[in-house]
Amino acid sequence: MTRLVVDPARPDQSAIERAARSIGRGGVVAIPTDTLYGFAADPFNAVAVERVFELKGRGVDRALPLVAADAAQVREWIGELPALAARLAERFWPGPLTLLMRGPDALAPGVMSDGTVGVRVPAHGVPRALCAACGRPVTATSANISGAPPTGDPDRVADQFRDSGLELLLDSGPTPGGRPSTIVDVTGHQPQLIRAGAISWDEVLACVQHG
Repeated sequence: MTRLVVDPARPDQSAIERAARSIGRGGVVAIPTDTLYGFAADPFNAVAVERVFELKGRGVDRALPLVAADAAQVREWIGELPALAARLAERFWPGPLTLLMRGPDALAPGVMSDGTVGVRVPAHGVPRALCAACGRPVTATSANISGAPPTGDPDRVADQFRDSGLELLLDSGPTPGGRPSTIVDVTGHQPQLIRAGAISWDEVLACVQHG
């Protein structure tokens, strides 16, 4: 496994492009986010998605969340944001709010659940730069073996997956950690809380009710 140190504020473009090439070949890359470290892979590549599940040692019963460079990339690859989703995205992106929305059939099995996919734009320069270099959203499920706690420590990621076949670790130092992203279902007329997290449900409701 290759480990590349990157500045979270000004990610080295050569490191980002190297990671993007790996993902383009169907590889899996460990990346920092604004919460924890995650596994980035091409969500439209079934072999790459299977590799993520193999690394984590878990079945495909739980869908993989995605991160994107910006809202425009979400619209291009996942679909147009409903009015409710657009309002929340404008208020909370970049940030720890995952929107559960209808996904395209082109997504690989294991990424969606019941036709929906979770996606967000993180408040961290490395995953956004990587998504921009890839030209599409990537997966961002936590970089840990199933059953072990997620981590914001790149050393723990390196230790867990040193001999796993993981191609690359983009190391920007410890991530903020804390609570995971809040997940909100925006497929209906009213938001539905799926997972409480870093953004309070009261904040979400206030945004919806008052704009």
